[in-house]
Amino acid sequence: MTRLKALSAALISTLLLLITGLFTAPAASAASLQEVTDFGSNPGGLRMHVYVPDSRPTQPAIVVAMHGCGGSGPGFYQGSEFASLADQKGFILIYPTATKQTAMSNCFDVWSDASKHHNGGSDPDSIVSMVNYVEQHYNGDPQRVFATGTSSGGMETTALMADYPDVFKAGAAFMGVPFGCFANEADFPPQTSQCVSGNMHKSAQEWGDLVRQAYPGFSGTRPRVQLWHGTADPLVPYQLMGEESTQWADVFGLSQTPTSTDQPQATWTRQRYADSGGTVHLEAISVSGAGHQLPMSGMAAAALQFFGL
Repeated sequence: MTRLKALSAALISTLLLLITGLFTAPAASAASLQEVTDFGSNPGGLRMHVYVPDSRPTQPAIVVAMHGCGGSGPGFYQGSEFASLADQKGFILIYPTATKQTAMSNCFDVWSDASKHHNGGSDPDSIVSMVNYVEQHYNGDPQRVFATGTSSGGMETTALMADYPDVFKAGAAFMGVPFGCFANEADFPPQTSQCVSGNMHKSAQEWGDLVRQAYPGFSGTRPRVQLWHGTADPLVPYQLMGEESTQWADVFGLSQTPTSTDQPQATWTRQRYADSGGTVHLEAISVSGAGHQLPMSGMAAAALQFFGL
């Protein structure tokens, strides 16, 4: 009886504390960016950070988000809208950090022969190791793996689409270049590169062959591709998005003429390339007057919508 009275007194005391506001319930845990130092094979010598939202489905989608030259994974986490969208939609984010010191620091490798082939080594293979890690440790969904990035990260996005069409289901490249555009490291820095001099032209088949040669034995469904570019980009010429569109339309076996054109926002002009069944495999979005500054507000959400998230 004495014990029952003591329990009742404790319960009453706790209720009084709650009512008067003197008792504070433990705060809910908050997701944060975490570095993973041992994620598997890492031929590119990349660093890995992961953002796992507190609220997510049993088998969440995975989005790889990549920075531009001179940047970092944590910097892209802070400077883009993807993490807040992950909190809303419950997908896991991987933020790789490039470590190569070329004429421009911390650029993802899109120039070496290794970076242009399935299982070739270098940065693409390191990023696939990160995806495998998230699938194994967080039950990430292998059927919903996507990539996106800005500038150098946009270039790496298309490299992943070409090298690993068996891993990625779609990609959104901001301010990138056609896959295979850079011949070698000496050709890479945008200030001096033949690729971004504004004079890089190939036929549709020549561009398409570069993608097909990245994984010659692949016969499955290729990942859908979304391209973004500012019309006033002073670093990576807007003309290169036309070359990218030519390349991927050929890879998908589509007409070089868009099947539709619209304006999702006042400054965005979107060209879509669909197959005979109406499935859109390629989108190219021109941002009027924008320089080398994408993604801007709302663009991350539009990329995720293209992914189907």
